[in-house]
Amino acid sequence: MLRGLKAGFSLNARLESDSDPVMWLGLCELRLMNDSRWPWLILIPQRPDIVEIHDLTPLDQAMLTFETNMVSQALKTVTGCTKINTGALGNIVRQLHVHVIARNEDDPGWPGPVWGHGVRQPYAPAEAHGFAEKLKAAL
Repeated sequence: MLRGLKAGFSLNARLESDSDPVMWLGLCELRLMNDSRWPWLILIPQRPDIVEIHDLTPLDQAMLTFETNMVSQALKTVTGCTKINTGALGNIVRQLHVHVIARNEDDPGWPGPVWGHGVRQPYAPAEAHGFAEKLKAAL
């Protein structure tokens, strides 16, 4: 498995169970949150024991910014959303990860945050795969 090649890196179990892999970027693994209410992506820097963005080296910080912007633009292109929400909270899962979420005025939680709103609605496997393929094509 590729994860073992990342010098001590291991993916948090909750991130792994709540999301599906999309692709590997230069620094991050890109994953799709398994909640069809929002097109919701997660970037996870492949560095061990990193909690905050400032824990990354300056070069990794620049790469994270680049990859976040690249994913945000692709997500907006694929979804046609009104707004992209980006955040790295880490209050529940400490491992550094960046949420990139497509939002629209008519989505279930607008204008509030997506966290803690309602009950998660998992994707059908074919739907998740199709969305991931569109996203990869846009990247």
